[in-house]
Amino acid sequence: MAVNQFIVIGKITSAHGIRGEVKVYPLTDDPKRFLSMKDCHISKEDGIPVKETSVEHARIDKTMVIVKLKGCDDRNAAEALRDKYLSVDRADAVKDDDSFFIVDLIGMTVTDDDRGDLGTIREVFETGANFVISVKRKGKKDLLIPFLKAVCYDTDIEAGIMKVKLPEGLYEIYD
Repeated sequence: MAVNQFIVIGKITSAHGIRGEVKVYPLTDDPKRFLSMKDCHISKEDGIPVKETSVEHARIDKTMVIVKLKGCDDRNAAEALRDKYLSVDRADAVKDDDSFFIVDLIGMTVTDDDRGDLGTIREVFETGANFVISVKRKGKKDLLIPFLKAVCYDTDIEAGIMKVKLPEGLYEIYD
């Protein structure tokens, strides 16, 4: 499985004020990382950089992060960044020992102990209580599986395989 060199950490949603600040929706489990971040990239949704930049300052405002990027000095420049993403080099990404980058899970094969191959991970999203993986299946609607240790018990990033033990009745809901 190919490893993405860049990790998307936020989506720029709008300009904030008149001095070039942007509102960023954090796509990381720790929005405080923006407060100490320096180098980053303005990027496409897949993390591929369009332009290298740096953070002059940042602050957290409720669920958003207000970020001032170098060279973005007025509202027009900030508005031009709407719907762009911020990414960092994988080497600069913050990761705990027992965690994964969502980008590394996309495309993995999901196998169930009882049913064998279920499909591949299309996306991962947060519901508030936990993360959910959406598994793309051939000719069927996507299977939504809670990303919990009790369900997704073995994730082998190198092999590109996630082993799951589906809760009773979950598979039947989507069949």
